[in-house]
Amino acid sequence: MKKSKIPRLIIFSILMFIASLALMAALWYVNVYGDIGFSAIVFTLTVDNRGVEEGILLGFIIKALLPAIAITAILMTVLNLSPKKDIVIKDLKHKKEYKLFPFSRFVSSIVSIVLIVSFILSAAVLVSLPQYIVSMLDKSQLYEEEYVDPETVEITFPEQKRNLIYIMLESMETSFFSKDLGGGLDYNVIPELYNMAASPENINFSHSLDIGGWPVVTNASWTIASIVSQTAGIPLSIPAKRNTYGKKASFLPGVTSITDVLKANGYYQAVMFGSDGNYAGRDQYYLQHGADRVYDWYSAMDDGIIPEGYKEWWGMEDMKLYEYARQVLPQIAEKDQPFCFSMLTVDTHHVGGYKCELCGDQYEEKYENVYSCASKQVASFVEWIKTQPFYENTTIIIVGDHASMDAAYFDRAFSHDYERHMYNCFINSPVTTLNVKDRTFTPMDMFPTTLASLGCTISGERLGLGTNLFSDVPTLAEKYTIDEFNVLLGKSSDYYIENFVK
Repeated sequence: MKKSKIPRLIIFSILMFIASLALMAALWYVNVYGDIGFSAIVFTLTVDNRGVEEGILLGFIIKALLPAIAITAILMTVLNLSPKKDIVIKDLKHKKEYKLFPFSRFVSSIVSIVLIVSFILSAAVLVSLPQYIVSMLDKSQLYEEEYVDPETVEITFPEQKRNLIYIMLESMETSFFSKDLGGGLDYNVIPELYNMAASPENINFSHSLDIGGWPVVTNASWTIASIVSQTAGIPLSIPAKRNTYGKKASFLPGVTSITDVLKANGYYQAVMFGSDGNYAGRDQYYLQHGADRVYDWYSAMDDGIIPEGYKEWWGMEDMKLYEYARQVLPQIAEKDQPFCFSMLTVDTHHVGGYKCELCGDQYEEKYENVYSCASKQVASFVEWIKTQPFYENTTIIIVGDHASMDAAYFDRAFSHDYERHMYNCFINSPVTTLNVKDRTFTPMDMFPTTLASLGCTISGERLGLGTNLFSDVPTLAEKYTIDEFNVLLGKSSDYYIENFVK
C-alpha cells in the first residue's frame, strides 16, 4: 500500500467505525430498551453509571461494539483491497473491459462516505434524535403557566403526623393482569398486586373502570426520571448544553420535592436500594433534598445482610432487599419523630428479570415468573408491615416506576397497539375519594397525592405540575389531554433550567 493512501485509510476507518458503532448501538438500545426517547440516552451517556448491571454492559459489547468492529474491518478491507489481478467484465461487442474490482480511490471514497452518512442517519432515526432536536428548539411556557412552587403553597399536616412507606416496584405495570381484569395477558401474573389494588379498603387511581394507572409519560420513562416526577412533580428534562445530574450538590438544587417538605415538617427519611445507590445519581438526589440516610448494596454488606463481595443481578436480589427493610424499619420507627421510608425493587428490571430461589416455573416466560414472584414478595412484605406496631399510623403506597424496557418480551407477548399503564395502590390512607376511575394522570400527580394520603391539606390542591388526585381538581393531563401534555413536557424550557437546574 502506498504511503499516500495511509492517512486517508486511517481517517475513513475511524469514521466508519464511529458510524458502525452508532448504528449497532442504536439497534441494540432499541431492541433492549424499546423507544423511550433520546432524552434517556443523553442522561445515560452523561450521568454517573457506576453500579450498572454487568449483563447490560456485556450485551452492549457483544451486540454493538464487536459487530461494529467487524463491520468496519470487512467494509474497509473490501473497499480498499488491492489484489494482484483485477476483476473485469468484457464487452465483446464493443471490445471493451470494465473493471469491477478493486475499486478506484474515488469510488472507494464515495462509497465510504455514503455508508458512513447512511449509518449515522439510520442510527439517529432509530433513537428519535430528530424529534429530540425539534423539541429542544421549540420553547415551552408550560412552567411559567402551570408550575406551582411548593414554597408558595400552604401545606397543613394533621396534628398527629402519619408515617409513610413508599414502595417503588421496578417496571411494574398493570399489563401483567389478565385481559378480563384490564391487563394485556390471557392470565393474571400478579394476582396479589391486583387484589391489593382492588380491595375496597385500599385505593387505586385508574385510567379505566378496572384497576389501572398512569400511561407512559415524556421524560419520566426511566427510573430516576420517574423518581423525580413522583417526588418533585416535574419530569427529568435534560438540558441541551449540560447535564449535571448526579454530580455533587447539583441534582436539581432549585426544586422543592416531597422529601424537602417532609424534612421541614420534622420527618426522619430513609431510602433503600438493592443496587449501588450512586447509580444515576439517585442517592445524591435524595440526600440533597432532605433524606437522612441511604441504604444500598454497600450498606447491606456493612450491616451483614449479605456477605462481603456478594453480587447478584444489580447488587442483591429483592428477597434480601425485603429482609433488609424488615431489619431497618423497626429501628426507624423507634425514633421520636414521624418517618418516611422509600424503597426501590430491582428483580423485574430488564432484560428478563432476576429469577430468585423463591420464583416458581408456572409460566413459560421467565420474565412472567419473575413478576409473579415480585407480586408475592411485596404482598408478603405488606402483610408483615400490618403486624408492626407502627402500622396503625402509617400510609403505604405501592407504585411502578415506569414501563418495562424489556422490548423483546413485549414484542412477543403483546400487540403493538396495547397501551401500557403503571401500577399504584394506596393502603391505610386516612382520606378517600370516589373520583378514582376514568382518570388521566401522570407520575407528577403523585407528589401532592402522596401528601394528601398522609392527611395533609394543600391549598389549591396542586404542587409542581401535579394535582392531588383525592381532590376534584382536574390534572394537567386532563386539562390538556395526555398527548398534548407529553408534547409540552418534551419541549425545552428556560424556566426549568433557570429555576431547577442552576
